Amino acid sequence: MGRYEMDVWYTAPYPEEYQMLPKLYICEFCLKYMNSQTVLRRHVAKCIWRYPPGDEIYRKGNISFFEVDGQKNKTYCQNLCLLAKLFLDHKTLYFDVEPFLFYVMTESDNEGAHIIGYFSKEKNSFLNYNVSCILTLPPYQRQGYGRMLIDFSYLLSKTEEKVGSPEKPLSDLGLISYRSYWKSILLEYLSKFEGKGISIKDLSQETAITAYDIVSTLQALSLLKYWKGKHIVLKRKDLINDYLAKAKDRKSEKVIDKDCLRWSPHTPNNNTNDH
Repeated sequence: MGRYEMDVWYTAPYPEEYQMLPKLYICEFCLKYMNSQTVLRRHVAKCIWRYPPGDEIYRKGNISFFEVDGQKNKTYCQNLCLLAKLFLDHKTLYFDVEPFLFYVMTESDNEGAHIIGYFSKEKNSFLNYNVSCILTLPPYQRQGYGRMLIDFSYLLSKTEEKVGSPEKPLSDLGLISYRSYWKSILLEYLSKFEGKGISIKDLSQETAITAYDIVSTLQALSLLKYWKGKHIVLKRKDLINDYLAKAKDRKSEKVIDKDCLRWSPHTPNNNTNDH
């Protein structure tokens, strides 16, 4: 796929004749899958795609996010789900993509916009899930891109004025990434908080993280005690200072800039065919 050859971790329900192949060849722009390098070469010579379908809703430097509607771009989204299943154990959605929006993160150069990863989200989630499925492709893992995907999902929740949480169960990698993200966001907030009492509700409204995810994270950090029927958030200076020192060391450019978002929340009516 593109310039990468990836070892897959799981099987995906590609058509039977493709499952028997030692290698699968995928166009990195339209995600069409093929059975040989010759077929791929022929396809690439004719393929007019250079970036995902849908709307580019974020761009900073060479990083972009595209919002792709599963109803309008069904084949692309199905191929994206099949690709993701090769690296996700719990994934069950492949073909019923119409109720979902897909947020595809890319890195651009003069050849086009290369896919880094994506997350999907139900158009109307009654449980306020802000992510249904999330994946950073193996060549881009452990480089801060997974955190950017998570951060972007919460930026959308904040813009919608909602709190959100990823759909469970998370993959092992996903759980580690989310716990790390929640920890850093909460410690960052506590380091800047000047007031006296911090409520879980305030933390949730400020960060768009659900109260449940906040409580479980603070408990794991020993930053929460239960007193007189209420949760008391503790400001442990040692933990906060340790976090700030580490954060300073690993300051990277891989952060989401909310000012680069060009997007407004969808209303239920937006998700019909005329969307």
